[in-house]
Order: sequence, then C-alpha cells, then structure tokens
Amino acid sequence: MAKRYEKDVAFLLVYIREAHPIDGRQVAQNVRQGALLPTARTLDQKEEHADVCIRKLDIRFPTVVDRMDNKVELAYAGWPDRLYLIGQDGRVAYKSRPGPAGFLPQELEAAIRKAIAR
Repeated sequence: MAKRYEKDVAFLLVYIREAHPIDGRQVAQNVRQGALLPTARTLDQKEEHADVCIRKLDIRFPTVVDRMDNKVELAYAGWPDRLYLIGQDGRVAYKSRPGPAGFLPQELEAAIRKAIAR
C-alpha cells in the first residue's frame, strides 16, 4: 500500500514498544519470525527493537521510535497497534480499531482513496 500511494501519502511507522516481548506474552509468530525481544529498558534498546521489526517485516518507509515516556502511544491510543490517516489539515481522517483484530489495511486504503478524491 505504501508503494501504491507513495505519491499521495507520506507513510510513517511509529514504533511504540514490542507487542510480545520474551519476558511477557510470547506468540508463535514471533518465534517463527525470529523476533524474540525482551521489553526495552532504554531508548537505545527500543531503537534496536524497531530495527529488528523493520527488517523482519520488510518495512520500506520511514520509521520513528516513541520515547520511553510513551507520549505518542498515549496520545494516539496506539497499543497494541493502530492505523491512522492524518489529513492535509493535520486532523485525524481515519483511526482504526485496536489491533490485531482492528488492524484492517483495507479500511485505511478506502480512507486514503476518499482523501485523494477530494
């Protein structure tokens, strides 16, 4: 999707924290993907975890890392994951339900198409 709309939308991943750290609730998918990370205790660790995420998920657009105070996560209710579209006016044009069940890329794509059509 990022490739398809790269001329119209600036995609950005905000890494907030590891959803399934090895010292927390681990899932089989992380084991299969080799993404076995502990809870980050420092910003450097969090940045390293984001790098692993980018590589393992083959993310090809810019990524930033939320600070240890989780200010972005708290402001956008980002846990465990969400999709947002910010309009040209700087306001939220689309906000998904919480993931993983609410993480529906097709809904985001519909919102992007609607925004582009305006």
